[in-house]
Amino acid sequence: MYSYKTQGTCSREILFDVKDNIITDVKFIGGCNGNLQGISRLVIGKDIDYVIDTLKGVVCRAGTSCPDQLARALEAYKESVKR
Repeated sequence: MYSYKTQGTCSREILFDVKDNIITDVKFIGGCNGNLQGISRLVIGKDIDYVIDTLKGVVCRAGTSCPDQLARALEAYKESVKR
Protein backbone atom coordinates (compact mmCIF):
# COMPACT_ATOMS: atom_id res chain seq x y z
CA MET A 1 0.00 0.00 0.00
CA TYR A 2 1.35 3.43 -0.97
CA SER A 3 1.36 6.12 1.75
CA TYR A 4 1.08 9.89 1.23
CA LYS A 5 1.29 12.49 4.03
CA THR A 6 -1.27 15.20 3.31
CA GLN A 7 -0.76 18.94 3.80
CA GLY A 8 -3.35 21.61 4.60
CA THR A 9 -6.25 19.22 5.28
CA CYS A 10 -7.94 17.58 8.25
CA SER A 11 -6.87 14.17 6.97
CA ARG A 12 -3.25 13.40 7.82
CA GLU A 13 -2.45 10.58 5.44
CA ILE A 14 -3.80 8.72 2.42
CA LEU A 15 -3.12 5.01 1.91
CA PHE A 16 -3.91 3.48 -1.47
CA ASP A 17 -3.19 0.63 -3.85
CA VAL A 18 -2.97 0.77 -7.64
CA LYS A 19 -2.85 -2.13 -10.07
CA ASP A 20 -2.44 -1.63 -13.81
CA ASN A 21 -3.17 2.12 -13.40
CA ILE A 22 -6.49 1.35 -11.63
CA ILE A 23 -7.11 2.36 -8.02
CA THR A 24 -7.95 -0.77 -6.01
CA ASP A 25 -8.13 0.64 -2.47
CA VAL A 26 -8.10 4.04 -0.72
CA LYS A 27 -8.08 4.88 2.99
CA PHE A 28 -7.84 8.35 4.51
CA ILE A 29 -6.41 8.73 8.01
CA GLY A 30 -8.18 11.51 9.91
CA GLY A 31 -10.64 13.97 8.41
CA CYS A 32 -14.41 13.77 7.88
CA ASN A 33 -15.04 10.04 7.92
CA GLY A 34 -18.29 9.96 5.92
CA ASN A 35 -17.09 12.28 3.17
CA LEU A 36 -13.79 10.49 2.84
CA GLN A 37 -15.44 7.07 2.69
CA GLY A 38 -17.58 8.46 -0.12
CA ILE A 39 -14.57 9.74 -2.04
CA SER A 40 -12.83 6.40 -1.57
CA ARG A 41 -15.79 4.42 -2.88
CA LEU A 42 -16.18 6.72 -5.88
CA VAL A 43 -12.56 6.39 -7.01
CA ILE A 44 -12.00 2.65 -6.49
CA GLY A 45 -11.98 0.95 -9.88
CA LYS A 46 -11.13 4.18 -11.71
CA ASP A 47 -8.04 4.97 -13.77
CA ILE A 48 -5.60 7.15 -11.81
CA ASP A 49 -5.31 9.70 -14.62
CA TYR A 50 -9.10 10.15 -14.65
CA VAL A 51 -9.12 10.66 -10.87
CA ILE A 52 -6.23 13.14 -11.04
CA ASP A 53 -7.96 15.15 -13.77
CA THR A 54 -11.27 15.09 -11.89
CA LEU A 55 -10.06 15.95 -8.38
CA LYS A 56 -6.99 18.14 -8.88
CA GLY A 57 -7.70 21.74 -7.93
CA VAL A 58 -10.76 21.11 -5.73
CA VAL A 59 -10.29 23.63 -2.90
CA CYS A 60 -11.71 23.54 0.61
CA ARG A 61 -9.23 25.57 2.65
CA ALA A 62 -5.55 26.47 2.57
CA GLY A 63 -5.61 26.17 -1.23
CA THR A 64 -6.28 22.44 -1.18
CA SER A 65 -8.76 19.77 -0.05
CA CYS A 66 -8.85 16.04 0.63
CA PRO A 67 -9.83 15.31 -3.01
CA ASP A 68 -7.00 17.58 -4.23
CA GLN A 69 -4.57 15.84 -1.88
CA LEU A 70 -5.64 12.47 -3.31
CA ALA A 71 -4.87 13.80 -6.80
CA ARG A 72 -1.46 14.97 -5.59
CA ALA A 73 -0.86 11.58 -3.93
CA LEU A 74 -1.62 9.83 -7.21
CA GLU A 75 0.73 12.15 -9.07
CA ALA A 76 3.48 11.39 -6.54
CA TYR A 77 2.80 7.68 -6.98
CA LYS A 78 3.11 7.98 -10.76
CA GLU A 79 6.46 9.78 -10.38
CA SER A 80 7.77 7.10 -8.00
CA VAL A 81 6.81 4.33 -10.44
CA LYS A 82 8.72 6.02 -13.29
CA ARG A 83 12.04 5.67 -11.45
